Amino acid sequence: MIFLKNDYSLGAHPKILEALTETNMVLADGYGVDQFCDAAANRIRELIECPSAYVQFLTAGTQTNMTALSAFLRPHHSVIAPSTGHICVHETGAIEATGHKVNHVPTTDGKLRPEDIETVIREHEDEHFVKPAIIYISNSTETGLVYKKAELTALKKTCEKHNLLMYIDGARLAMAMTAEGSDITYADLPKVSDAFYIGGTKCGAMFGEALVIVNERLQEDIRWLVKQRGGMLAKGRLLGVQFDALLKDDLYLKLGAHANHMAKKLADGIIAKGYEFAVPPATNMIFPLFPKALVEKLKEAVMFERWSFSTKTHDSIRLVTSWGTTQEEVDAFLKLLP
Repeated sequence: MIFLKNDYSLGAHPKILEALTETNMVLADGYGVDQFCDAAANRIRELIECPSAYVQFLTAGTQTNMTALSAFLRPHHSVIAPSTGHICVHETGAIEATGHKVNHVPTTDGKLRPEDIETVIREHEDEHFVKPAIIYISNSTETGLVYKKAELTALKKTCEKHNLLMYIDGARLAMAMTAEGSDITYADLPKVSDAFYIGGTKCGAMFGEALVIVNERLQEDIRWLVKQRGGMLAKGRLLGVQFDALLKDDLYLKLGAHANHMAKKLADGIIAKGYEFAVPPATNMIFPLFPKALVEKLKEAVMFERWSFSTKTHDSIRLVTSWGTTQEEVDAFLKLLP
């Protein structure tokens, strides 16, 4: 089978495994207060050029989003998010389970815009409604698109206008930062958000995400809240070792760039055969539109996900490349297309 279903089904990049093996017999304190987590956190602060940032390592994206957003919000607060956002459709209502409403904004491309925020604010005018307090976006988005710096800056300005916080889900940040035309750098992230996370699970790590809290007001008691939510790993060193290796010598960005490169080759081949896309290809997730009969045929040889964009005659499927996707796999898929 040709595997194009997701970008997290491989184990970990060899350099991650090498680092874990080399440090395996080194004694270290538990719960993330060890020399490896300290080194990784300091590396992140240097990369983003923000010495005051608080860095907390967690194991998974849903856990990170739930822990962070619930920590930042008061009981009557809500989150504004695009309807395609991960917290809206793929996290089993985790945010709502903490008592916070998610204000879903309909969007055709997965991006949130300033006018969307303005609409939600107008619809929640007094104490008879929940009070929007934070916006949630993903970069790259669940449709594979990327926010440019100007777009993020515009969102941040709108947030400041309405006294809202801004949170960025960076599950695929490596792909967003290395996408063609992307102008976002590590150092830009603290300027356009109050908190964000650097995704590891989908970007070469065995598991793990690095939550970075820029707004010092939000940093208070985070370790208590992480522990209460079950996010404090006794062997937290495993996260520190991985992120220190992942962010060394630009490995993180190199892996994201490779995933994007393989997706572009795949997209170019699909376009050359005359097919269209539900969303313009931008990163490592692409959404070609194929005749329904072809989709059924592809299922015999390819692992992928059927997506929600469809017509009477065509379905959109999601193809995802990763840091480990090969040219041979891309070529094998393209040979299946008539």
